[in-house]
Amino acid sequence: MMMVLGTRCPLLPLLCLIQTGLLLSGTDGFSFPQQHTMQFWAKRLEHEFEQVMRNFGGVQQLRGLYRDKRNLFQVEENVPRKLVEKVAGDIETLLAKKVRALKRLADAAEKFQKAHRWQDNIREEDIEYYDSKADTEYDDPEGEEETREITHSLKLDFTDDPNFRTKVNYSYTAVQIPTDIYKGSTVILNELNWTDALEDVFIQNRQEDPTLLWQVFGSATGVTRYYPATPWRAPSKIDLYDVRRRPWYIQGASSPKDMVIIVDVSGSVSGLTLKLMKTSVMEMLDTLSDDDYVTVASFHEKAEPVSCFRQLVQANVRNKKVIKEAVQDMVARGTTDYKAGFEYAFSQLQNTNVTRANCNKMIMMFTDGGEDRVQDVFEKYNWPNKTVRVFTFSVGQHNYDVTPLQWMACANKGYYFEIPSIGAIRINTQEYLDVLGRPMVLAGNEAKQVQWTNVYQDALGLGLVVTGTLPVFNLTEDPGSGKNQLILGVMGIDVALDDIHRLMPRYSLGANGYMFAIDLNGYVLLHPNLKPQIINFQEPVTLDFLDAELEDENKEEIRRNMIDGKGGHQLIRTLVKSLDERYIDEAERTYTWAPIHSTNYSLGLVLPLYSSYYLRANLSDQILQVQYFESLMPNHFESDGRVFLAPRKYCRDLEQSENNTEFLLNFISLMEKVTPDSKLCDSFLLHNLILDTGITRDLADRAWKDKDLLTHGLLAVFAATDGGITRVFPNKAADDWMEDMEPHNSTYYRRSLDNKGYIFRAPYRESGYHPTELENNTVGILVSTAVEIEIEGKRLKPAVVGVKLDLESWVEKFKVLASNQSVNNPQGPRKCSPTASCEMDCDVNNEDLLCVLIDDGGFLVMSNQQDQWSQVGKFFSEVDPNLMSALYNNSFFARKESYDYQSVCAPKTESNKGAAPRGIFVPTIADILNLAWLSSAAAWSLFQHLLLSFTYGSWMQADDVTAENMEPREASCIMKQTQYYFSTINSTYSAVIDCGPCSRYFHAQRISNTNLLFVVAEKMLCSQCDSMKLDQAETRSEGPEQCELVQMPRYRKGPHVCFDYNVMEDTSDCGRGNLFRPSWLLLALLQVLLLCVIPSFSNSTSNRGL
Repeated sequence: MMMVLGTRCPLLPLLCLIQTGLLLSGTDGFSFPQQHTMQFWAKRLEHEFEQVMRNFGGVQQLRGLYRDKRNLFQVEENVPRKLVEKVAGDIETLLAKKVRALKRLADAAEKFQKAHRWQDNIREEDIEYYDSKADTEYDDPEGEEETREITHSLKLDFTDDPNFRTKVNYSYTAVQIPTDIYKGSTVILNELNWTDALEDVFIQNRQEDPTLLWQVFGSATGVTRYYPATPWRAPSKIDLYDVRRRPWYIQGASSPKDMVIIVDVSGSVSGLTLKLMKTSVMEMLDTLSDDDYVTVASFHEKAEPVSCFRQLVQANVRNKKVIKEAVQDMVARGTTDYKAGFEYAFSQLQNTNVTRANCNKMIMMFTDGGEDRVQDVFEKYNWPNKTVRVFTFSVGQHNYDVTPLQWMACANKGYYFEIPSIGAIRINTQEYLDVLGRPMVLAGNEAKQVQWTNVYQDALGLGLVVTGTLPVFNLTEDPGSGKNQLILGVMGIDVALDDIHRLMPRYSLGANGYMFAIDLNGYVLLHPNLKPQIINFQEPVTLDFLDAELEDENKEEIRRNMIDGKGGHQLIRTLVKSLDERYIDEAERTYTWAPIHSTNYSLGLVLPLYSSYYLRANLSDQILQVQYFESLMPNHFESDGRVFLAPRKYCRDLEQSENNTEFLLNFISLMEKVTPDSKLCDSFLLHNLILDTGITRDLADRAWKDKDLLTHGLLAVFAATDGGITRVFPNKAADDWMEDMEPHNSTYYRRSLDNKGYIFRAPYRESGYHPTELENNTVGILVSTAVEIEIEGKRLKPAVVGVKLDLESWVEKFKVLASNQSVNNPQGPRKCSPTASCEMDCDVNNEDLLCVLIDDGGFLVMSNQQDQWSQVGKFFSEVDPNLMSALYNNSFFARKESYDYQSVCAPKTESNKGAAPRGIFVPTIADILNLAWLSSAAAWSLFQHLLLSFTYGSWMQADDVTAENMEPREASCIMKQTQYYFSTINSTYSAVIDCGPCSRYFHAQRISNTNLLFVVAEKMLCSQCDSMKLDQAETRSEGPEQCELVQMPRYRKGPHVCFDYNVMEDTSDCGRGNLFRPSWLLLALLQVLLLCVIPSFSNSTSNRGL
């Protein structure tokens, strides 16, 4: 229970008065300081900080220098609407050039394929091509030599190319064929034959636009041909890359989908068949993108969703994760009732009260077989228009009649597939895309629309990219049936996000200004907070704008307008998370946005009001340039302070280095060869840099030199500027300078711009931190403030200045200032005693009185307790949880919780995992002894795996496998972040922490013009008041409850066009099943073979991690 003095306990005035009197009077002449006394101490602290910053910070001196040098720079305005329109136009122009190349490629591909003559007797040695896997080095942890497959690949030479970040050959294309596709098949060889002609078009495109990056044709057969040639980058020993499962291919090959997956979990589905179904459903989910919607239900006598999702949900990464986890928990029971499953599926697709894709509608049914055709259900829900396609999958080896399954698919414009074993899953769960592509092909040029993808990770090492896609159609005519309706594949051209970033102004927007872009899903294409740590190559990078920033109603509305393609401008007050993610500031920002025409993207600009203007230096006087430049030289550091140079791209030939001293020397060396106005350099950056070098040098002369810093408890003074200069004085203090060399990337710099007054920050200490004997005991408290200048009525903040306080020296000052003595009092301190009643203070009575300074994030800055000096920089709840809880409960602090979806964590361990690869079913002894298992297809499936293992060597090896359903050594994860910040309380408060005999009295007050809270409290006398610690450290989390989030989905839009129907579609090709079925006798023979072979195979591989 918290009991508060004054107006904070109006219902119990008498009780408050009695308790307060007891606390204030004390015993033996001791009394808790009265409120006016503590207010006086706070004023003294405020005055002392002000004096130090006035005498040593250099704010006034720096303002004077900007006035004196007014003729050396211009003040230019950032006009938000003009900036947004210009950059949007530049991005549109950049992408338009890629679109022209893309269309040229797609047209050429269709012509080449139409002119190609099919060859039945074609041989692999007849085809010349570069097999990108021929030179791929696969990691082998055992160091064993891998047996390479015999190949007819061309031998190429490669040269390093910085644009591609790898070695390339511009004279050839490269070919990648998925591991599970036989490259010597007639279909693949013919595909290689006709796509070879694309090489000349690729080369022509690059000659016309040298900035083009990867140009790729992904074929519906699985073949990928890309330019320029480079060896394939395989992620593991088993290369599971298949272009047809890449986000860009899926988006280009079909229109958005509403998919209901129903899984037969009746009693006949058990063992291997159920495992195959689970894996098949998970593979099916991986063919869906964020433009699609999905739900999964299991059925026997009745149907029910497998997860908490009761309706179609967006097929984003987190929703699919929930569904996949639920799929693994499916259990077989009951009897089969197809009617229950299909009625559930149709009811889901007819529900118009939920957000959906509203394009292709389909039902995917996985079963082991059955006799019912449920024609009455189709007549009721789907005929005669057949707006819902039905795809049926016969899973496992069994003796059921598959004719009803074939009929269901054929009668509903779908397709029938068989999945007899695990080896057939990947190919058969993605070929439905060919059926969905039919209306697109038949629509012809109307469907030839370029689409731009979400952000995703390039498989060849370019980093984050977006891809322009264009479907490629088969223009040949089938004899007797007329126009072909097959999609040949998807053409794609990559654009690196770095290339788009270069079109945006950066440094002229200031440290807290930035541009961003989002797509129709609200996902950020560009944003300073888009920093994925680990990327799943199978999924796009999907960070919502409202997760990239702290969400509020204003931003929700801005996001909606951007998705709708509208322009706008709005000034809002919002919460901003600091760069180190430990602080929250409330700040004003202007948001300006406009659509990027001819794309699905929208561009936004965020500017603080103080960034409405910026300085542009104009140093035409070369003599002055040389004078200013000289202070960059290391031989000037002792007199003028050490200079740190922001690692910006000042000149094209400037060699970057993580060592700032080395970078500075590289810069000096280059400047001796070129002038600031050289075409090889950015004159804006260079002129501003040289100007700030001179101004900060003059600041050192006026404000820092000839002053005894140590006497005043200062370790260093510093200035940092928008131009990229950080000057630290004296030179030796720069050895301990731990801040980022780029001011725009420094927390202290950004926060100083957003806050008035002085921002204190102690070095951060984690909860488990303990100083070592070898560690430097000197602790510096950084105090910074922005320098605001006004020129011709235009306000801007071009710099931040500050000091670094010596903690040990300032703790002594702190105790004196918060005591009954003054620095100049010759009588010394007054010690309270039984004969001399007086108030306790923070110096003499530090055994009874706790006095601390806490910053606005809740971190300890100073304490009068010596045993807490080593805990300065820790979250205060780690130091005194009881008191911190009281401060939070009395509204001195507010709390903000958010989630970081881009973190990386060690994979969670599961105790029930065996050493065998998870993709392979390993029969138990009970399975082997079971006659039903012997007569099933399990033996056939294992035999297929055995063949694969012999063919590919390491298929059954468990180590280093990173298939989609296997966890990597590190995984992306969600981290919960909690920040504390000052509430709106600015007054003085006194309160009682009521814990019976352990009650504590405390007083808290904000220190004006700082981010500090001054707290005076009785020390804890016993442990009965222990409170639970407030959690501030980042913790691993499952994120917000997905089952609740889907009930209120965020606003989004799908693509503007939909191709799901064409009256000319020929649905006669709907799947006719597998012509080969192993006999029972063959299965029995194979089982005997497996019982003999597998033990010896297991022994040979056990030493390699199986």
